[in-house]
Amino acid sequence: MSARARETGEIFGPRMTLFADVLALGVVTALACLPLITAPAALSTACAVVRGTEDDQPATAKRYLVLLRDRFRPGDLAAGLAAVIGVLLLAADLALAGAGLPGARAFAVTAAAIGACAVIVALRACAHPASLTDWRAAVRGAGGASARDVGGSVLVLLALAAAVLCAWMMLPLAFLVPGPLAMALTAVDVRKRRVALSSTC
Repeated sequence: MSARARETGEIFGPRMTLFADVLALGVVTALACLPLITAPAALSTACAVVRGTEDDQPATAKRYLVLLRDRFRPGDLAAGLAAVIGVLLLAADLALAGAGLPGARAFAVTAAAIGACAVIVALRACAHPASLTDWRAAVRGAGGASARDVGGSVLVLLALAAAVLCAWMMLPLAFLVPGPLAMALTAVDVRKRRVALSSTC
């Protein structure tokens, strides 16, 4: 992500300005996620705004809202519904595992592993450029990237863990963390694409 040099008399450099924009982006993304079913489209739009900084486009809340207006199509809402159902099913499975049923520990470990993999693919799909128009292509691309780029998948989990920890430690931070999370997801996706490009050269 390119950044211009600091101009004479400028107090804060472009990196600090981008960080402030990302925090504002986090607030509007958190508000857009409140209906839950809109969460994938909201996070995908945030990633698209952050990705636009490579082309010197502003990572502002205004640009986010402009892009978000076109995001609540049937495919976006279907992706949100699938995400909500997936979370509910995982929560139900883990609750059953905690009920003391035979083999509950092995089942809980298996369910947690499957859930972690699903979360990684879902988050990487939100950062995939195809998520703006085609969620199926984005999920396929994210699945392949998750398998080939294990390091990136670990980074995605760490970014999510950091976001959850910040929100847990101080609840108001929950309205800021979607911005840094989108930035982390986009950075992982850009890193993967640059590595793939350099390997083909």
